[in-house]
Parts: sequence; structure tokens; C-alpha cells
Amino acid sequence: MPRPHLRRRLAAGVLALATTAATLTLAPTAAEAVVLPNNFKSVGYMPSWSGNVNTIQYGKLTHINYAFVLPNGDGSLRPVENPSKLSSLVSLGHANNVKVSIAVGGWNDGDDSAFEALAANSGTRTAFVNNLIAFVNQYNLDGVDMDWEYPDPGASANNYTLLMQQLGSALHSRGKLLTAAVVSEGYYVDGVSTAVFGSVDWLNIMAYDGGSPHANYDWSIASVNRWKSRGLPAAKAVLGVPFYSRPGYYTYSALVGMDPANANRDCTTVSGAQQCYNGVPTVKRKTQWAMTNAGGMMNWELSQDTTGSTSLVSAIYDTVTGGGTPPSGRTGPITGIGGACVDVAAASTANGTAIQLYGCNGTAAQSWTVAGDGTLRALGKCLDVTSAGTANGTKIQLWDCNGTGAQVWAAQSNGTLRNPVSGRCLDATGNSSANGTRLQIWDCFGGANQVWRLPA
Repeated sequence: MPRPHLRRRLAAGVLALATTAATLTLAPTAAEAVVLPNNFKSVGYMPSWSGNVNTIQYGKLTHINYAFVLPNGDGSLRPVENPSKLSSLVSLGHANNVKVSIAVGGWNDGDDSAFEALAANSGTRTAFVNNLIAFVNQYNLDGVDMDWEYPDPGASANNYTLLMQQLGSALHSRGKLLTAAVVSEGYYVDGVSTAVFGSVDWLNIMAYDGGSPHANYDWSIASVNRWKSRGLPAAKAVLGVPFYSRPGYYTYSALVGMDPANANRDCTTVSGAQQCYNGVPTVKRKTQWAMTNAGGMMNWELSQDTTGSTSLVSAIYDTVTGGGTPPSGRTGPITGIGGACVDVAAASTANGTAIQLYGCNGTAAQSWTVAGDGTLRALGKCLDVTSAGTANGTKIQLWDCNGTGAQVWAAQSNGTLRNPVSGRCLDATGNSSANGTRLQIWDCFGGANQVWRLPA
């Protein structure tokens, strides 16, 4: 039986020895914070015992869970480890529009007796909920991630349900989040009843520490589908990926430090033993699946990642955004095939106005601003995929800016503009540059009718 999060405490010393010298990067500014298309979540855990909060790529994450605070059987909480680190994480996270929650529990050497005791009666459940609310308020947190490993089917599962329902009500009434980390497969899946699904904002599915090789694509997808088959909405299913290997618990950063080519592998040999993990291609492939079939991606854990081109956090972000948003703040014409300009038909500001190609004339209908959120704006409105469609041939229109993925355009290195939600590119219909040619989305192929020059 796999033991997700065994590494959290039991292997902390091994991980520290395996990790190579950390590379440092400055925390992004608030302007770089991201809201991913379709409310897609990129969730990372930050352990109390490992990692530096100043190295986190905040601009590529939506949520961070600080691991862990441990409960006592009477519903009280043990002192959190490195409270100053937690406070710094909250400050840096909030400065970058990232939500920070406290993770409660973890593997804890397999000892879940405190959870069993506190959940068993209403008095200690209430004490636990009240103590967690006080903790959330004390550290200005955005929510709680419950990580009871694991409630058993039966009485334990019933008590877990009652606890989660009470905690969910208390947190949601205060505008806070309730999530939970759950097992990927096996007996303990039924320890989380379907009644819990309505009390959580989402479940972080620990799709690692299983499969052969470790956390392979097919096994991981099957883990999420198992939860969905029980009735968990896709939007509440967040796919977890490991930033470490099995069986040796080498961190991903240590493996890449040994050989940069390991970033593009899923298995490598260390000291004569095979170590398997998830490299960049597999993480990107899982993310592509999750964009259509789940609510986001989760990782254990952030201190085990690299920075730069081999970063797994970046692999998730780049996949969701299509390689990143265009540089912001520029205003002017966008030109395409034949030197024609992207134009708002008749300079109308009505929602639904056609976006077309037209001879460049310097008017406001052809003046586009590249915004920091990935939108392209003219006449106070946004370039929009009609009805948030994803099919080839879906037309482009002008619409009120609304923060949805239908209005995000990611500049690619070949000059195309990709809509991350559909995975398709801005395209001039019929390979034409004639006045009035409608713009649409189409499979990306980099032809002349998909190459755009943004404002200088």
C-alpha cells in the first residue's frame, strides 16, 4: 500500500542530504501574479522544515499550503514549526495575490490517533474547528487543507464527514477555503465519503507513491478518474504530482543537478539503483490532461523544484498559459498576413462586434493594448472567443473584459497567439488578408495567417 507523504517527516533528513545547493531567485512583484484560465489551480506545498520562502515562484502559483500543524486528541493544536517562516510566506504570497492555507496533519509516521480521537465526539470536533479558525485568523491565512492520513471506512469515515462538514461551514461563512489531501487509490479512498465533496472547495489527490514506474501518467490519471467516478466534480479534482523520486526519495532538483538531461526523463540510475519521478514532459502532459478533465495541479513540494527552464512549477504554468503572456503595457496596431491590421468592425463598442483584418488606418479601432493578464484590449473591451468556444472556426469578437480564459492570448516564439483554453491559435480565415476577413481560432500550425506582430 503506497504511503503518500511518508517523505514529509520520516524522510526529511534524507531529502536534505539529497538536495543540491539551492538556486535563488527574487520573489516576483504583485504585477506578475497570475489568475490562470478557467480558474485552473496550481497548488504547491511548502514544508516547515525545508526550503526558502524567497525562492518560490509566486507568479506561477495560485495557492500554497504550509505543512504542517498537528492536532491533539482534545482538539487543540500543537505549536506550528517555524512560525516566522509561515508569517513570511503569507506576506509574500498575499503581495503576489497567492492564497496561503495551513495544511493540518500529514503522514506523521502513520500516527493518526489524534485525528481519530478529536473527530469521535461533537465536543472535541467543535474545539478543533474553533482552534483552527483562531489559527487562520492569527496568521491571516486564506483557508485550511485537511491532511488526515487516513480515515478508515466505517465509523472513522463518518466522523471525518461530520468534522469536514462543520469545518467547511465555519470556514466558508468567513470567506475562507477548505481543501483536503486524499489518497490516490485503494482501501482508504472509501474513508472519504461522497458527502464530503460538498463541503470542500477541492481535493488535492496525492497521485504519487504508487504506480510502476512511480507516478506514471496512466496510473495518475486513473487515480483522479477513480475519484470522479465516485461523483467528485472535475472542477474539484486537483491532480497531485511528485517533485521527488521513488524508491530513494531524491529531490527533483538533486536529480537535475546530477545530470541536466534528467529534467526530460522519468527514470534515471543513481548509485546503481533506478530512481523514477516525473520530468518536464510528463508534468506538461499531465497538465494538458488536467486542463480538460480536472480543476488544477498540485505538487509535493516546492523546495524540491529547480528554477529556470527545468522548473516543474514553470512546466505547469507554461502549459496552462501556452508559454506565458505577452509583455504588457504596449499599445498600437497588431498586424498579420499581408501587413493588414486587426480591426474592430465599424469601430463599434457593442458586445459581439466582429474582429476582422483591414487596411491599417491608425484609428482607435486598430489600437490594441497588450495587458499584463494576457488580454488584448481595444476601445475599452477585449479580444474574445465567441461563447468561449474551443472548436476550429469559432469566431473572434469584441466583448466586455471578464477575466475568463476565452480572452487570454499567449504569445509563442513563432509569432502565433495561442488561446490556452482551446489550445488553438488566432487565425485569419481562408488565409486571406482582404478587408473584412474574419478572425477565428484554428489548430496552431504557424502559417502566415497565424503570425502576428504585436505593438512595438
